[in-house]
Amino acid sequence: MDQDQPQQQPDPPADRSQRNRNWAAIFFRLLPPITILAVGIIGFSILSIEPEEPKKARREPRPIKTQVVELTLQNYPTRISTQGNVRPHNQITLNSEVSGRIIELHPNFEDGAFFNRGDILVTLDPADFKAAVLTAEAQLARMTAAYDMEKAQAQQAKENWERFESDEEPDDLVLRLPQLREAEANMNAASAGLERAKRNLERTQIQAPFNGRVRERNVGLGQAIRINSPLGVIFATDYAEVRLPIPGQDLPFLDLPEEVGDPPVDVILKDAINLSNETTWKAQIVRTEGTLDTNSLELFAIAKVDDPFGQISGKPPLRIGQPVLASISGKVLENVMPLPRLGVKRLDQVYLVDPGKMTLHNRTIEAIWADEDHVIIRDPNIPEGMLLATTKLGYAPEGGKVEILPDINPDAPTTSAWLEAMGVPSKAKDGKN
Repeated sequence: MDQDQPQQQPDPPADRSQRNRNWAAIFFRLLPPITILAVGIIGFSILSIEPEEPKKARREPRPIKTQVVELTLQNYPTRISTQGNVRPHNQITLNSEVSGRIIELHPNFEDGAFFNRGDILVTLDPADFKAAVLTAEAQLARMTAAYDMEKAQAQQAKENWERFESDEEPDDLVLRLPQLREAEANMNAASAGLERAKRNLERTQIQAPFNGRVRERNVGLGQAIRINSPLGVIFATDYAEVRLPIPGQDLPFLDLPEEVGDPPVDVILKDAINLSNETTWKAQIVRTEGTLDTNSLELFAIAKVDDPFGQISGKPPLRIGQPVLASISGKVLENVMPLPRLGVKRLDQVYLVDPGKMTLHNRTIEAIWADEDHVIIRDPNIPEGMLLATTKLGYAPEGGKVEILPDINPDAPTTSAWLEAMGVPSKAKDGKN
């Protein structure tokens, strides 16, 4: 049977050559990606090895740079700021005390015009009143004559009675005393009537009761008016008043006059409409209203302003109704530390610099007074001579080292000594050298 099976013949050379070429083609196709993959693996291995970092030298923290103000104990005068409106201290409605027709008006009886005490502002037709005076004079003359006659008759009756040499006292009717008293009363009534007629005649000339100014005029020439007719509104110009509200929390810092004879409190007024106006007016608080406002719980003080229209001083006028800003002199706080507002953070936080160690420290303060420029404290835990940082600090660690910066004003006495001690040259000195 072995003889029957065909014997395998070796591959011909041509087939072997073809297979070799196929394997070579496959190898060359796979070689680039295999090479890229191998290079990537080797590169990743090299890059993944972290080099040892050299040890860094420990650096000292940078000092905190700030400007400072030296804190000292001193006496600080307080001033209370408020505002109010100017008003006249004496304003009246000018009325007529008699009826009549207006025949003349004073040239200055116009809105806004000034006048002097005694100026005749309005004149009424006096004809009827002159006639009334003549009538009253005639009546007085008749009554005086009647009185003289009765007086003579009474004297004659007395002499007749005495001639009889009677021991009895004469009766009043015998002596005509009732008739004499009646005649005397009639004469006095006629005299009073004459005085009244003269006063009514004088009232036809309506005079200014004080030096003042016309706020408004309500009548015109030729107008007929009755008794108590309003002729206009006038006010005095010798001084004006300002009603100033004072908050309750500011009252302990003021010595306001409460009784007659108490000294007034000085006030400086400034125009509240034109804030660029540098003109100021002096005033004095002379009294208070005595009761707190039920809504605001404020006490109203009345300030007196002499010569408000500048007629004597020549200053610009303070007009009635004008709003003004007021600065009131308050009590003097003794042995306190004024802190510039630039150095106070979040209302009650400050950064203090220890002048010996030049380190920064945060402190909480409690203000006893504050105004636009300063916060006033009285704290035994803050000794005199400490330095207050006034620069806005973004990073302020407790106990951090401080480097003092020169002031914008190199002549400021609060820090100049410290700048010299620290060796920081000021711009002014640099300019001189």
